[in-house]
Amino acid sequence: MMRDHSDIKGIYASLEDFMEKAPLQTPPVLACPASEQQSPLRRFIALPQNVLLILGPRRHPPVPARVANTNTSIAIQTAVGFNTLEIKAYVEAAQTLEPDIVLGVADFEFGKRPGVKRLEKMGDRSLDWIQEMAAGLTEADEGRSRTALFAPVLPIEPQMQSHYICAIEEELIERISGWAVHDASSIVAIPESMNHLPRLSLSAPESPHSLLDQVALGVDICTIPFIGEATDAGTAFTFGFPVANLNGSNGEAPIGLDLWSPAYVSDLSPIKEGCSCYCCQNHHRAYLHHLLTCKEMLAWVLLQIHNHHVCDLFFAEVRRTIGESGFNREVDLFKSFYEPAFPPRTGSGPRIRGYQTKSGVNEPRKNPIAFRALDDGKEKLVETTSPSDYKETEGIMNQG
Repeated sequence: MMRDHSDIKGIYASLEDFMEKAPLQTPPVLACPASEQQSPLRRFIALPQNVLLILGPRRHPPVPARVANTNTSIAIQTAVGFNTLEIKAYVEAAQTLEPDIVLGVADFEFGKRPGVKRLEKMGDRSLDWIQEMAAGLTEADEGRSRTALFAPVLPIEPQMQSHYICAIEEELIERISGWAVHDASSIVAIPESMNHLPRLSLSAPESPHSLLDQVALGVDICTIPFIGEATDAGTAFTFGFPVANLNGSNGEAPIGLDLWSPAYVSDLSPIKEGCSCYCCQNHHRAYLHHLLTCKEMLAWVLLQIHNHHVCDLFFAEVRRTIGESGFNREVDLFKSFYEPAFPPRTGSGPRIRGYQTKSGVNEPRKNPIAFRALDDGKEKLVETTSPSDYKETEGIMNQG
């Protein structure tokens, strides 16, 4: 469905999703058979050849790990719990899996603000790791790697990573094919001599407004976690770029609809008027509301198709307006027309898996109880049983 009804240009895969019980057991992805000209990772996940395949060490955004990074490893969360990933193992996996792009490892802990001593160590470790990766990838293919290496730009102030960036410029300028930017505002740290390289953003935008801000800063490739998050929440995208009609908005036009709302129980209109996606052409809002209420997985499949289609058109128009030098004007109009955030989440969404959230102490249950207690069922059974039935059952029990 996604292949036939969307135009996805690239896929981000994280190695921690495949590691599980490594190194005690070899992950199946590393043993996947493939031809000499075929990427084992691409074959393992059945990804078409015309889709860009990007490999990183952790999910995006990652679940904060309880294990600290070391000089030779980073903390990861696998499907069976927290673990560590050796940098050497990551390099070997990139050599084996042959993605189109592999991201360098940055030494920072997601969700934590580093201290002064930690800032100094971040640059030194990240430099050692990117040097190890550059050497390992080129040695694997006799001096030339089929996998492009993107060096990380650390999510700290430019002056705090100047030594790290200068060392990459002096020593690795021929081996780096792009930049992995963990905070879009740190793009200014990239030196002029390497400013022509593509920049992939690993910032987590919360809305299309944030995406446009990243593009304005110079980001070339965006990762967009909010597509999946909005789909899980039952939110359907309604924004478009550029704005077609400015009449009657005043910054109040919604960028998404919460299809859990009872307002859509009998709404037979498509999610977005004029949308050509499979969902809007074949179904209406009331049907999506019904599927969500019944917890049918088809609801989230259709929403994902629609939301990806909206984003496909969004980026196509972004590229067109940049080429026609009208991007900045259209961004201003977009921000003045649409609300800055998606509607609040009201539905429960699909069940949360353990690898999607960090466990804490005395936290409330993430998923609602699916079945009622057995004692409750026993009481209801007694209420519906006649006295004669009860005596007959009791006699049978006494007889053994």
